Amino acid sequence: MELWDRIQEAVDAVRSHGIVPPHVGIILGTGLGRVAQQIRDAKVVPYEAIPHFTRSTVIGHSGQLVCGRLEGLAVVAMEGRFHIYEGYTYQQVTFPVRVMRALGAQLLVVSNAAGGLNPHFARGDIVIIEDHINLMNGNPLIGPNDERLGPRFPDMSQPYDRGLIERALEIARRENFVAHKGVYLAVTGPNLETRAEYRFMRLIGADVVGMSTVPEVIAAVHAGMRVLGISVVTDMCLPDALKPIDLDEILATAAEAEPKLAKIVSGILAYEAARLHHESK
Repeated sequence: MELWDRIQEAVDAVRSHGIVPPHVGIILGTGLGRVAQQIRDAKVVPYEAIPHFTRSTVIGHSGQLVCGRLEGLAVVAMEGRFHIYEGYTYQQVTFPVRVMRALGAQLLVVSNAAGGLNPHFARGDIVIIEDHINLMNGNPLIGPNDERLGPRFPDMSQPYDRGLIERALEIARRENFVAHKGVYLAVTGPNLETRAEYRFMRLIGADVVGMSTVPEVIAAVHAGMRVLGISVVTDMCLPDALKPIDLDEILATAAEAEPKLAKIVSGILAYEAARLHHESK
């Protein structure tokens, strides 16, 4: 079965739950799922109920779509994402983005927990992604291209929407918490990186490192969506002061930072709702 047909089957299954066509798709990363609890009139669709969806096997990922309204906008939130290190293909990892787009989403907000490479950052800081580096040794667009989904050679000169980046930073200033602009570097994982690898990543311009996001963003750009990417710095990856990883500490830091993430997401959606209202006049 072609990708297009699999997407249509998944869309029909989600629509059967009586959802409102979404304007915004949201992907919630490790430890950041509680943002979905703010969605009103929510209809929850477990991944198992959606044809061709895989299951999230990672701690801190629930595994369900939450559809409803946030700041007056219809949204579909992916509470728990898929990763390459779980053994899935790039097409499986990005399939939910394809479904969100086919449901009607025009804007993708994607979040993740990331390691801090920039010494000016600190645990718990928010980083608004302004660009990325793909070191995952793979790409969801490899293979035959279906023009119904997007162009053969999508431009990546501006994968993250500049207006949304500036708006997100403005929200952080208004709410009085630290937010940086930065470059996100993606690796496959699941092992953490060596000291030498961290030095290399910093040398080539990365500010944070993680094991997700880039495949989804590539698929979203291919599909013509605007994208806002947000990282929460959950641990510092400074090669000369490196400590062994503590997963409980990472999850705790993500939970502590989640209210800041929620304020940015809510603020961006309120801005988007106002923009749409203005354009409709």
